[in-house]
Amino acid sequence: MVKTSGVAMADFARNLSPATGRIVVDRTGLTATYDLDLQFTQDPLGPGVGDPASDVPSLFVALQEQLGLKLEAQRVPVDVLVIDSAQRPIED
Repeated sequence: MVKTSGVAMADFARNLSPATGRIVVDRTGLTATYDLDLQFTQDPLGPGVGDPASDVPSLFVALQEQLGLKLEAQRVPVDVLVIDSAQRPIED
């Protein structure tokens, strides 16, 4: 269950990433903040799958039915941080 108030869609999308197992990018174009109440099952079978023994929907179904939002798989450019190498600090 997610219950929050005053959240921007871009922040909400970013916070969905761990639950979906993918990077979620906001493409709604909505700029206001919203109060959200979303009820979905945890994912015992993997991100976004839900619990088949439960009457509560999976995350993907809950997003569409309860909030009118739909997650679509697409390939889009995203920012990443690449670390080429790391070394222990040397004492002075």
